[in-house]
Amino acid sequence: MAEERGNTTITDPRVMRALAHPARIEIMEHLASTGAVVTATECAQLVGLSPSATSYHLRELARYGLVEQAPSRGDGRERVWRTRNPSLSIEGDVDDPEAREAQSALVDVYLTRDFARQRQWRARMHEEPKQWRDASGLMNQMLLLTADELTEVLVRIREVLAPYERRGRMADPPEGARTVALHCAAFPVDAE
Repeated sequence: MAEERGNTTITDPRVMRALAHPARIEIMEHLASTGAVVTATECAQLVGLSPSATSYHLRELARYGLVEQAPSRGDGRERVWRTRNPSLSIEGDVDDPEAREAQSALVDVYLTRDFARQRQWRARMHEEPKQWRDASGLMNQMLLLTADELTEVLVRIREVLAPYERRGRMADPPEGARTVALHCAAFPVDAE
């Protein structure tokens, strides 16, 4: 696992397998997107598990260097956790069957969660204000790109999104702001 300021690149299949759990992904997303420090009890409310189960997941995430204990918020009796870096990249060795399998399992957990969120939105959107229904979207575009152009497109998308990242706006969010999930996937659909 390589680290640079603000980003952790996961290459180790063991770390990928450790992260490939819905509760752990939810915890990591919360910590990374908010910058919060949390107790196991607070995480339990977030992921719908018992505090002891959440404590186990936090210890496992710490074991693999994804979270760490944060300085105490009070008298030192509570154990609080924070993410080590707000961004994770998964870059397994595609030529290594073990890494490929671990990466696939991790990506499947992410996709399952993201598609469930989309389905939940579609199921409740009739209850949402028209302004939010109109603002939301599901987009699919077919592009004709070179690999370099695709890289450029993704870099530019990240640049556009950077000022709106949740973590940077938590202290002073605009009135009416809500947490919004944006799922972007870009990949060739035809065989070369």
